[in-house]
Amino acid sequence: MAMMLITGGSGYLGSELIRRASLQGWQLAATYHTHKPASSPADLFALDLRDPVAVERLIHALRPASIIHTAYLQSGPDLWSITAEGAAAVARGAAAIGARLIHLSSDVVFDGERMSAYNEQDAPAPISNYGSAKAAAERMVAAAKPDSLIVRTSLIYGGSQPSVHEQFVYTALDQQRDVAFYDDEYRCPIQVGDLAEALLEAATGNHTGILHIAGTDIVSRYEFACLVAKASGRDPALLKHAHSPGFAGGRPRNCALDTTLARSLFSTPLRGARQVLQSAPINVAI
Repeated sequence: MAMMLITGGSGYLGSELIRRASLQGWQLAATYHTHKPASSPADLFALDLRDPVAVERLIHALRPASIIHTAYLQSGPDLWSITAEGAAAVARGAAAIGARLIHLSSDVVFDGERMSAYNEQDAPAPISNYGSAKAAAERMVAAAKPDSLIVRTSLIYGGSQPSVHEQFVYTALDQQRDVAFYDDEYRCPIQVGDLAEALLEAATGNHTGILHIAGTDIVSRYEFACLVAKASGRDPALLKHAHSPGFAGGRPRNCALDTTLARSLFSTPLRGARQVLQSAPINVAI
């Protein structure tokens, strides 16, 4: 098969994409910033997204047929340069060689103040620094490469190792941390394998613009924590819950994503968290 470039190859989603794309026969290249994967079926390249010249140079040298851009930074002084401007550099590089680009965005581009799920036509209105950087990245990517596919997704979990969201639950219970999970902050968590398979389907497709790929269940942070706890053999009754500060705290309450369009495009099932976590125990690294 043709070459695929995956940015953020050492990340939770990136590493799963590499594993599955390798099984499908893709010729793979992947980038990392500070943490080089110990072993990988992909050719690995260190890349600093703060250096747009280096980004475009690497893409031009590799000339991949497809690029899946998963790399980002969630906070810190380099948030904007990596998450927003770095994405724009990847888009310019993809446009220069005519590669298909799939850019990963987030549900937190919305303010969360509506009751129903957001669809692809709803305008972003971020209330956090990270949400603002992701919304800007969407605009920059669309301007640099109008035929990109911009994928908004939600909390990612369920890989061979626990995600940060799962680990937070384990830590709260195992170390008896005094933390509470919000019972009125809603997301559509997606199992990492489901998301990776859908993205690989998209890499060989021709859909462009905005697309929501997330799990089909709308669950609160608290319900998700309970599901994670139960699936790992822990007692969800020990978890504490509270109301979210919402807009005032820079936290969108309802980031539910309408995935009707994605489910019509892909054969990959976008399972909800209740189905995934109640059907079988998940692997837990203690």
